[in-house]
Amino acid sequence: MAQRCMKAWVYGQVQGVGFRYSTQMQARQLGLTGYARNRDDGSVEVLACGESDKLEQLLMWLKAGGPRSARVDRVLTEPHQSADVPQHFTIG
Repeated sequence: MAQRCMKAWVYGQVQGVGFRYSTQMQARQLGLTGYARNRDDGSVEVLACGESDKLEQLLMWLKAGGPRSARVDRVLTEPHQSADVPQHFTIG
């Protein structure tokens, strides 16, 4: 399958509740690479690269609220083109 990348911005109560760590674990289970990092506005930015169906699974997980300790109000996404596809999924 073709590899692609997407960026997602997750809004709600997503900082200080293990959201980035849980996102990393979910992405690694799906075989995705990229990162999850906190933003100054209280959201979390996620870059994920991999097979389209696996990206959709991660997106559904993000929209469903991520870990139980988090509260997701909305998720915005857009396709992302990167010359340097990450080799691992990291927390930034």
